Amino acid sequence: MSTHFSAIRACVFDAYGTVFDFNSAVARHRARVGPMADQLSELWRSKQIQYSWLRSLMGAYAPFWTVTTEALQHSMAALGLSDPQIEKLLMQAYLELEAFAEVPAMLDELRAMNLRTAILSNGNPEMLEAAARNAGLADRFEALLSIDEARIYKTSPRTYQIVLDRLGLRREEVCFLSSNCWDAHGAAYFGFDVAWVNRSGAPDDHLPGHIAAELRSLAGLPELLRAARS
Repeated sequence: MSTHFSAIRACVFDAYGTVFDFNSAVARHRARVGPMADQLSELWRSKQIQYSWLRSLMGAYAPFWTVTTEALQHSMAALGLSDPQIEKLLMQAYLELEAFAEVPAMLDELRAMNLRTAILSNGNPEMLEAAARNAGLADRFEALLSIDEARIYKTSPRTYQIVLDRLGLRREEVCFLSSNCWDAHGAAYFGFDVAWVNRSGAPDDHLPGHIAAELRSLAGLPELLRAARS
């Protein structure tokens, strides 16, 4: 019989794509961006992640705000968008991302189950604080943990260690959730019980680390944990 999620004391969430919809930044200014809005949003996210990995391998850490800016600048140039005002609007919008619709009620349900809740994100502290505040979620998380203190990006084990150090937990007491399959595998390889929030129905990345559960949204998380406790 599986023992996954049976000892959980805290649920720790990735931020972008898991709690906050990163596509909402471009969507907010779709009319200004024009017909390449969806392409821009996709390329921006892809380059943002790519740059975080490359900087980690190079040993050339920079805060996620810098990485996000550089990724946007590349993406706009690649798509022939040269309006500095669009760049300014989109970077501001990244501080005001919408939370996915199920998130507030799901977090309330977890707290009612006496589970601790936190975020572990590539985002630097100022970005996370702004996003949580603007989405009305600041009081629903015990901690907003940033990899900034480790000065390396996920999936370095040093990033996941922040959760244990800051929350005083053992690995088996953490349920980690991410919509990024590579992040889910990284956290699982570190030793967390992981649920991959596969919002798009994407195929598995087949990386090291066993993902214990797959959800299509965060709405199913409380039931998953209740079942593990029974």
